[in-house]
Amino acid sequence: MREQKEKAVMTNTRCGVMKTCACVLLVVTICGCERDAGEARQSQRGSEWPVFRGDRAQTGAARSSLPEELRLLWTYEAETAVVSTAAIVDQAVYVGTGGGRVLALDLHNGGLLWQYKAGGAVEAAPAVCGGRVFVGDMAGTFHAVDAATGAKLWTFPTGGQIISSANCVAGCVLVGSYDRFLYCLDQRTGALRWKFETEAQVHCSPCVANGQVVIAGCDGLVRMIDRSSGEQRGKLDLGSNVAASPAYDGAFFYVATYDGRAVCVDPVSHSVVWDITEPEAAAPFYASPAVAGERVVFAGRDRVVRCLDTAEGKELWRFRTRGQVDSSPVIVGRRVFVGSGDGVLYAVDFHNGQELWRFPAGSPVTASPAVGRGRLVIGAEDGAIYCFGK
Repeated sequence: MREQKEKAVMTNTRCGVMKTCACVLLVVTICGCERDAGEARQSQRGSEWPVFRGDRAQTGAARSSLPEELRLLWTYEAETAVVSTAAIVDQAVYVGTGGGRVLALDLHNGGLLWQYKAGGAVEAAPAVCGGRVFVGDMAGTFHAVDAATGAKLWTFPTGGQIISSANCVAGCVLVGSYDRFLYCLDQRTGALRWKFETEAQVHCSPCVANGQVVIAGCDGLVRMIDRSSGEQRGKLDLGSNVAASPAYDGAFFYVATYDGRAVCVDPVSHSVVWDITEPEAAAPFYASPAVAGERVVFAGRDRVVRCLDTAEGKELWRFRTRGQVDSSPVIVGRRVFVGSGDGVLYAVDFHNGQELWRFPAGSPVTASPAVGRGRLVIGAEDGAIYCFGK
């Protein structure tokens, strides 16, 4: 019953959808200084969630706070599965659906502002930059849509499905495709600036930090690619494919591999700082890590959320759910929010891993939380989209 699902349960206990072996691009690119006016305004607003992991560095750490006691503010029934992570910009929520729609919902009441029909299911998270919504679909088409009206601005065809969530920098939008290319497109016109071919599918959201974008793929190589030219400048062999987006904390990149390894990478020396293998079982990491301060959080298909220290990769705590975790954790102050295949959205203490709160969605939660403007938004595989706040 929906009424039962809308009651969150407070506790103090301790402690998806299978996708084809996917790859991640870690790209390091030189970004340039200039940003378009829309991106500058987003930076000034500060508390929004415009891209997959909240920021260009893909940290998964929210800049917005959340109330101590969360309550369900509204629910929107999308009718088809929602595995796409939402974007929160201005007063709107943007999210894709398994039925091939991109929805714009009112942040305050969940009312439908507009809907845009893509050519295939939308599993990628929308990226919102400069008044435009950028997102790819499973039919291989990349779309640019007016954020205010939902009108199509342009489309760009690729040769494979798009699960990669886009990232924006310096007037261009970066996105990967299963055709093995990373694309750099002009935000305004959709014109191709360059494309870089890898040896396997491009699955992750490109990580942009300190004037760099870093990419890695199923070939096990971390690649450094110049953003201006699209030329490779360096590479590092990870020896394992990756199905998650990297997170950057200002010094190092943190990567979760498909064979159950948590890896810290130095982007300057192109070397591995530490490499931790999960001792229980080499269960795949599909979810992207989240990093804040001196801690990084990984979540895996072994049903475990674990927190490591960033210096040596030492495990500080672990929290066990009852289902595999493909939902990427999000750090909000002292809390970590994460969904699970057991149909529950959890909040655990960032310092000790104790469960603080849970919401029974009643259907697997593969999408990742989006946190902006004092609200948390997340979808479930039964098509329900939930918004929590005060």
